[in-house]
Amino acid sequence: MSASKASSSITNIHYRDSAKARRATEIADRLDALSPKTIGFLEVREPWQFLVCVIMSAQTTDRQVNAVSPQLFARYPSVEALAAADPAEVGGIIRSTGFYNAKARNIVACAKMLVDNYGGEVPRDIDEMAKLPGAGRKTANCVAGQCFGFPSVIVDTHFGRVAKRLGITASDNPAECEKDVRRSIPAEKLYRFSMTANLFGREVCHARNPECGRCPLRDVCNSITSGK
Repeated sequence: MSASKASSSITNIHYRDSAKARRATEIADRLDALSPKTIGFLEVREPWQFLVCVIMSAQTTDRQVNAVSPQLFARYPSVEALAAADPAEVGGIIRSTGFYNAKARNIVACAKMLVDNYGGEVPRDIDEMAKLPGAGRKTANCVAGQCFGFPSVIVDTHFGRVAKRLGITASDNPAECEKDVRRSIPAEKLYRFSMTANLFGREVCHARNPECGRCPLRDVCNSITSGK
């Protein structure tokens, strides 16, 4: 599905051509050139399976989700099967991801809502997707960007930290950060920037002890120039 066909109220927030926007776009382009052509943290499957994996990824590592998801989808190979699952059994499979009881209840409830309300398909509207049990805006942006080609902005802790340090946003609020990024970077670059900035936050711009000495964006980093 093309990005233009995806639906969300966030599309009312438009890119603004300004000095700040041109600077942010330059940062996005530089990270694009510095990053691998393909970036993936979770194994990509069908949209409903990817959605379940993103729900599972809360408060755990992507590696752990990738380790348990094959067993989960072997046991429940369709969204209908997962919708009819016993949450306790699902919890047993995903136990190592932490908070497994709550995650299992959400996963089963989410699958049931997909079956009952959306014909077993993941809705392609971010606002609708965000209402699914266990989801939320970050999860919806992840799925819409990866599976449907939507110009998503995925504001997790890594992305938010990088965007703030580089001066693209001044807010710690994920919704405000998303709006600032959408205003500053053209839509066709947004999902790629979500991935490159996330990877940069994991590998270089750490929350503690960022590796400023080897940072290729030192010249445009507000944290370095301001001494913060």
